[in-house]
Amino acid sequence: MAAEQTEQTERTPGRVTRRRVRTRAKLLDAAFEVFAAKGFGRVSIEEVCEAAGYSRGAFYSNFDSLDELFFALYRQRADLIAEQVSGALALDGPDLDVPAAVDRVTEVLLLDLDWLLVKTDFLVHAARAPDVAQTLLEHRARLRRAIADRLARARGLAEPPAVLGDVDSAAHAVVAAYDGVTAQLLLDKDVEGARVWLKQLLTALLTDGSGTPE
Repeated sequence: MAAEQTEQTERTPGRVTRRRVRTRAKLLDAAFEVFAAKGFGRVSIEEVCEAAGYSRGAFYSNFDSLDELFFALYRQRADLIAEQVSGALALDGPDLDVPAAVDRVTEVLLLDLDWLLVKTDFLVHAARAPDVAQTLLEHRARLRRAIADRLARARGLAEPPAVLGDVDSAAHAVVAAYDGVTAQLLLDKDVEGARVWLKQLLTALLTDGSGTPE
């Protein structure tokens, strides 16, 4: 009870204590492990708390629900992917060498099987809950905008291939290619093969097929 009250006092408006930051991080780490092991839809708040070594009070001082906790995990990984993509593309400065950039992106891009399992479970959950689906769509849209912004600033890729129409459509295609490759990865567990296939798809999407931007 005392531990629960201590955690609850950390949710003081306008102030985030170091203890609360640690508590939140441990809950996120524990949730990820439990989600990956059992599947998002088969995990309770109590199981997350037990894995993290905290009370329900600690959980509710940081998250309102398992959905909110998942979105915190999603933001972590989406931010990492956006950082990996942006970092790989930024090495060319204002001009973008598409084949070289695709090589760099596919070498570093997150292909974590446990995360893909958790994300796929949550996608099925969101498909049955319109409000959750809308929030997930908004998170995915932010990632696409980050990619589109970088493509739009790249003089070396003045126009995406005509079949895609514009940079927004190109970014949508990039994310769709990543989704498709990772779905296959869930089944065959071939991470290196997934990187090769993703490289081929992105090169085909963002160039005229010969490795040269349109």
